[in-house]
Parts: sequence; C-alpha cells; structure tokens
Amino acid sequence: MNKMQRFLILLLSFLCLAGMIPAGAEGTETDYAASIPLNFASETAKQQVTVKTFIDGDTVHFFVPESVIPGGVLKARFLAVNTPETTGKIEEYGKKAAAFTRSKLENAFSIVLESETAAWTKDTTGDRYLTWVWYQEAEGQPYRNLNIEILQQGLAIANSSANNRYGEVCTQAIDQSRTRKLNIYSGQKDPDFYYGDAIELTLKELRSNPEAYNGKKVAFNGIITMNSNNSVYLESYDAETDHYFGLAVYYGYNLNGKGMEILSVGNEARIVGTLQYYEAGGTWQVSGLNYRMMKPKDPGNIQKLSDGHKPAYVLTTPETFLHGKVILPGDESDVEFDYARLAVATSIEMKNLYVENIHTTQDADSSSNGAMTLTCKAGEHTIQVRTAVLYDENRTRIDENAYLGKTIDVKGIVEPFEGAYQIKVFLASDITIHP
Repeated sequence: MNKMQRFLILLLSFLCLAGMIPAGAEGTETDYAASIPLNFASETAKQQVTVKTFIDGDTVHFFVPESVIPGGVLKARFLAVNTPETTGKIEEYGKKAAAFTRSKLENAFSIVLESETAAWTKDTTGDRYLTWVWYQEAEGQPYRNLNIEILQQGLAIANSSANNRYGEVCTQAIDQSRTRKLNIYSGQKDPDFYYGDAIELTLKELRSNPEAYNGKKVAFNGIITMNSNNSVYLESYDAETDHYFGLAVYYGYNLNGKGMEILSVGNEARIVGTLQYYEAGGTWQVSGLNYRMMKPKDPGNIQKLSDGHKPAYVLTTPETFLHGKVILPGDESDVEFDYARLAVATSIEMKNLYVENIHTTQDADSSSNGAMTLTCKAGEHTIQVRTAVLYDENRTRIDENAYLGKTIDVKGIVEPFEGAYQIKVFLASDITIHP
C-alpha cells in the first residue's frame, strides 16, 4: 500500500467520523433494522405473539389473546412493504422474500407486533391488520424491525413507506438496497423463478379462477396423490384459507420413462401444461405435458421437487361436503364457493356412511365394467361414492355384496358428477367396513 492509498483511507475515515459522509452512502452499509429501538412506552398498541401460519413475505398469521382479537388469531399485513407474490401468480423474488420472513420469525426468541396508532387497524380487505413486526434473535438482545429489514434486503417495493412513524428509516433502507443492487433491484434473474413461457401460479389461483387461464400454458406445484387412466391428481395446501386445492393432469401417452417417474404418487412436482375444460368429465384439467431428457432444467419441463409425500385425506363431514362454503379474497370483495367445488381433485376422508344401494356398471367392452356407485346415507344426508374396479388381495374382483347394507369409511378424490359431487375411490384398501 503506497502513501497516497494510506492518505485516502485516513481521509475517508475522518470524514465518516465527522459525519460529512452520511450513513448508508455508497461504500458503507447501515443495518437500519437495528437502528431504531422498540419503544414499549410509546402510545402504539403492542402485543407479544407466536406464529400460527406463514403466508408469504409480508403476511403472517399470529396467535394472540382473545382479548386482543376475537378468535385469537391476528392476520398481520406488514406496514410499509409489498413483497412479490407467492399466493396467486408467482412473481420474481417472491419465494425468497417468503423464505426470508419465515427464517427470521421461525428462529426468533420473541416476536412483538406494533400498530401504527393506539388501536389495531385493518387493511382494505377488512380481514388483516396493519402491523410493524419486531423480533428478538436471542434473549437479552435488542428487537429488530422486520419490515425495515425486508426493505433493506431489497425484497420488497415501497408501500406508503415514507408515510408512517418510521418513514425516514424506511426510505433510507430502500435507498440503500437500491444502491447496493440487492435482489429485486439487482437487475439479475431470480434463481428460484422459472423464466419460461408458462404463467407461474398456485393451484389456489388456478382452481379459484380457471376461466382466466383457459387455453393458456400454466406452471404450478403440487403433491401427486393418485394415478389413474393416463391422469394424475395433484393437490396443494393453502395456509391462508386452510384449504387444499387440486387438479387433474392428463399425461396421455407421450411421456418417456423419466417423465413418468416424475409423476409417481408421493412426489411433489412442478407441472407445466395447458389448462382446458374437459367436457366429458365436467371439470378443468391440464394436458400437453413435456419432458426433455437432454434439458432437465428446461422451464417447459415437468420437474420432480421432492418425494415421500402422502395424500392429505382431509376428514370431511357430509354436511360440509354438501353444504359447506369457502370464502376466498377477491380483487374487490370476497368470493364464496361451494366447499365441494373447490375440493375437486383433492383427497378427502368420510366416515360412518351406510351403504343403502349399489349400482354396478355392466359393460364388457368398457374398462369400467364392474365399477360401482354406492348410494350412502349419513343421517339425513346422501353421499355418492364411485369406485374404480376393485380387487381383493387374491386379485378377485369385489362386487356389491361386499358393501351393501354395511357402514363404511372411505378415502378418495372429489369429482363432479351430474351437477353435483361424489367421492371417487380407487383402491379396495381405501374402504373400511365397520364390524
């Protein structure tokens, strides 16, 4: 190091100490998340909480006392930040933002929510509360402001960031992340995002708004629960609604061996294909799957993400199946759906069904020859259970004598049938006969 270099370093140090170069300027880095303290004596509402459910980068559900929020759950929408989406259409850096929030709160010693004012204020949805989120990494350490930390990491764009009690610090954090070119300001591709020609979204978005994607190429993730008749069923859990969403995927005869391995039951897979309405089945499905062995990371390929999963088999009452409703947030107002409509292609379990009548398909030229439709009673409710052709352990076909007049528990996939919904059972082991 020559004399001139030493002189410049000493001069820069002097200017920083003298305050002539502001914190956060180019060449320096400020930890804005730790630059302001959590003032427990201020007039704002505050509450120590624990996490119930992670939703995405800027939304988390927390357990709180009933005296704070009726029902004991506060759905927090973080103030000042707007992270990229992961709950509908998937956006660049959305997965990274969600993972960042989870990592900070999952490992926190203590979490405190703070409102902007003396009362808890709802956002425009009327269901979530606008909050500052503070977390303590270890006992005795100062609290860090997660909202500001997300901004300084470049994992969110501004959302009225300057117009709040910590507005000046929020603005400085944003400016620093831009200067340092972090994440969404980097100009670089997100390594967790697929840059193909398909629309990246969730099964929730696809199932709740299918008309918007009719005939379009889409990409989504899900757990494969069943394989039947050149199709697989996928489902995915949505924490925000506490509901599973599913879809049938027709793979036809064009996939190679490696492609078929990806579609094995129990795998979590990324599916890429075209959404269409299947008139014969009365439901939506995805088709046109592709797998190029020489380019396994091609964004147009289906891909295996993980394995070892099982169907959810959500325990469902006949009342809920026939008359239950699910409320989903819409762009302008909440939208109400029939429970069974949104449960199509997902796995459910139903217990204590009395088999009152059975119709067996009689068609020697059909692959459904010997399949059964069980009309079951559960109190005043009637449930239809449709089976594939079932066989016992000796490969002998099971007929209606096995179930007629019996009380059974069933596990299967929800499917539409003649304007209503039924449970499709694929395996004899998924029907339990009561003694």
